Amino acid sequence: MTDQFLWWRDGVIYQIYPRSFADSNGDGIGDLNGIRARLDYLTKLGVDAIWLSPINPSPDVDFGYDVSNYLDIDPKFGSLADFDQLVAEAHQRGIRIVLDLVLNHTSDQHPWFVQSRSSRDNPFRDYYLWRDPAPDGGPPNNWQSIFGGSAWEWDAPTGQYYYHMFYKEQPDVNWRNTQVRKALLDVFRFWCERGVDGFRLDVFNMYFKHPDFPDNPPAVGLRGFDRQKHIYDCDQPEMFPLLREIRAILDSYPERFAVGETFLSTPQKAASYSAPGLLHTAFDFTFLHSPWKPERFLKAIQDWEQALQPEGWPTYVLNNHDNPRSATRYGQGEDDNRLQVAAALLLTQHGTPFLYYGEEIGMRDIPITREMVQDPVGKRFWPLYKGRDGCRSPMQWDDSLNAGFSTGQPWLPVHANYRQRNVSAQQNQPDSLYHFYRKLLQLRKEYPVLRNGFFQPLTFEPQRLLAYLRQNAEQTILVALNFGKRPVRLALGGMVRRAGWKLILSNRRDYLPPLKDGMLLPLEGYEVLILLQET
Repeated sequence: MTDQFLWWRDGVIYQIYPRSFADSNGDGIGDLNGIRARLDYLTKLGVDAIWLSPINPSPDVDFGYDVSNYLDIDPKFGSLADFDQLVAEAHQRGIRIVLDLVLNHTSDQHPWFVQSRSSRDNPFRDYYLWRDPAPDGGPPNNWQSIFGGSAWEWDAPTGQYYYHMFYKEQPDVNWRNTQVRKALLDVFRFWCERGVDGFRLDVFNMYFKHPDFPDNPPAVGLRGFDRQKHIYDCDQPEMFPLLREIRAILDSYPERFAVGETFLSTPQKAASYSAPGLLHTAFDFTFLHSPWKPERFLKAIQDWEQALQPEGWPTYVLNNHDNPRSATRYGQGEDDNRLQVAAALLLTQHGTPFLYYGEEIGMRDIPITREMVQDPVGKRFWPLYKGRDGCRSPMQWDDSLNAGFSTGQPWLPVHANYRQRNVSAQQNQPDSLYHFYRKLLQLRKEYPVLRNGFFQPLTFEPQRLLAYLRQNAEQTILVALNFGKRPVRLALGGMVRRAGWKLILSNRRDYLPPLKDGMLLPLEGYEVLILLQET
C-alpha cells in the first residue's frame, strides 16, 4: 500500500440526496445550483468527494430510481450546463463527483419501454423481460417484488407479463440483449467524458436473471419476497464478465471509480464482486445494521476484512438514503455523546468511509404521519413500515425559515429541532458534533496510517469498550472507544504499555491520562481516545 493519496481509497465520500440538500430557486426541491453554492462548506468540512443520488430525468415513482433518460439532468435539478459548472467548481476545490447509476431497471416512461410494450414485434421488445403466462394464466414463475406482490405485471394489450424487481413502474432491463448492453455501457463513457469521477451502481448484482426463469426455492420470512431463496433472480455468473468490461471502460480514464450496492449483501458476496479487475469496492451493510454493541461492530469489521482478498478494499457506512439515521438509531434524545463515538469508529477504519448529508450535525429522522408519507413503499406497508422519508428531510443549515434549505415550501418537512440543531449553530460551538467530524477528517489526512494501516483489535470480546491499533511501517495509532456512559479502563499488554504515546484527539480531555496500576488506560463515559505512538 502506498502513502500516495488516491481519492476514492484514501478519501471520504459524502452522499447528497439532491432533493434535500440545498434549494436555489425556492421551489422546495434541492438542486444542482444549491449544491454548488455549498461547495465551500464541503471543502471546509474536509470531504474528498460527493456522491449524488440520482439526478437523471425521472417521473419520481421511486424518487429518481426510476430513470427515463440516462443522458440528461432532470429539470427540477437543473441542466447539463448546471451540472458541468458543478463539476468544474468542485474540481477546482479538489472535490470529486460520484454519480448514482440505476442500470437494473428504467422507468416505464423511458422511451425504450414505451416502445417495448407497444407490440410484441417492436424492435425494443427484447430490451425488457417479457414472458408468456403460466399454463393457468398466472405469472410465469413465483418471483416476488421486494416492494410487495408478484414481480410480474400483466400487460393486456400484448398478452404477456413483464418483470420488475421493484415497482411495476420500474421494469427490469434485459442485460442479455446486446443493444441494451452497449447502450448502458455507453452511459459510463458519456458521464466520464463530462468529468464524472466515479459511479455508485444501484443493486448491480441483480442485472442478470437466470435465462430459464425457474421458481425460487422457499425460505422462512415475513414478506413474500423474504419467503424465497433468491437463487435465480440475482447473482448470476454473467455478472463477472460484465464487471470486467465496466472496469476496462473506467480504467481507460484516469482515476475513475465504481462502488456497487450489493443487493442482499453479505461480506463474502460483496467481496466476490470487488476483486481485482472487477469493482473497485462494494457495499456490505453489516456494519450499518449493527446495534449499539461494540462486539457487533468488531465482528462486522473482522468478517469484512477476512472476506476480502488481499487486493480487496472495504467500505464503511453508518447512514444512507434507505435507512433510519444513526442519530435516530443510536442517539438518546438530543444527546450526541454516542454519535461522537460512532463518528470516530467510522472514520478510523481501514477502508473508505461514506458520510450522509447532515450526519455531521447529528440530524435525526423526522417523525412521519400517515398523511405525510411520500415514499410509495411506506404507503403500501403502513403502519408496519413507514417508508424512507424520515431520513430524507431537508438539510438544516441555520435557524431561519425552513432551516435555510429553501425560501419555498420544502418537499418534506424540516425537523422541528432545526432551530437548535443546524450547521450555523454547530460551527459556532467548538465542542459540537460538526467540529468533531472536522477533527476526525483532518486526522485521516494528517496520518496516513489511518488510511492504509492494518486493523489490530486490542479488545476481543468487548462489552462496553472497543480498542484497536492502526499500524503501518511508519506509524501506530491506538483508538479506544467507550460505548457506555460509565468510566472504563483498557488493560494494555506489555508492548503497547511500554510504548510512548501522544494524545491526538479526545472528546473528554486535552491531556494523556496516566495509566492506573501501570497498565490500565482510563476512559470517561462515551470517551473517544486516539493516541499516536511516539518514535
